[in-house]
Amino acid sequence: MSTAEIHRQITADEIAHTFEEEATPKVDLGVYAFEDWVALAIFWVMALAVFLQFFTRYVLNDSYAWTEEIATYCLIGVVFIGSSMCVRLSRHIQVDLVYRYLPHLVARALSTAIDLIRIAFFGYAIKLVWVYIQIIGDEQMTTINLPKDYVYYAVLLGFVLMFARSVQVAVQNWRQGYSVLERPGAYDGSEG
Repeated sequence: MSTAEIHRQITADEIAHTFEEEATPKVDLGVYAFEDWVALAIFWVMALAVFLQFFTRYVLNDSYAWTEEIATYCLIGVVFIGSSMCVRLSRHIQVDLVYRYLPHLVARALSTAIDLIRIAFFGYAIKLVWVYIQIIGDEQMTTINLPKDYVYYAVLLGFVLMFARSVQVAVQNWRQGYSVLERPGAYDGSEG
């Protein structure tokens, strides 16, 4: 038995056509929503502040104190505004094991109750953050002469977006007849 490999001659045209066959995949930015872009912008401001903090501390040996405060406040914005993205995509932590053992009608009723509780929670959180802003919203940041209400309004925006997205998710769940809790495979692609 011979171990020699057999190769066929390939023409230049055949090589050129191999590049034509591979189509460039199209980029679809339509899957991203308003809160995704806002969270991304705040994230990059935070990343620049952290880089500046690192550079001034370890390269210049004289750090800017304000960069740490800005990075902290940006992280708060990323978390709360980014959380609305998780609500929209049903990506928050949830326990769906119980739903496998419940009858369909009971699971559907429990899932609907959870949707309503989530909407009520975010609505109440909006009220609490608004009251908090009214009480101490005019405080100044420690190292920068700016009011902290920018940070509080970012939190408020996050809760408003989470409330709106939770209403959208509840309506979607009601229309399709199931939620991620009842059929997680329909959301992660494992259900055929």
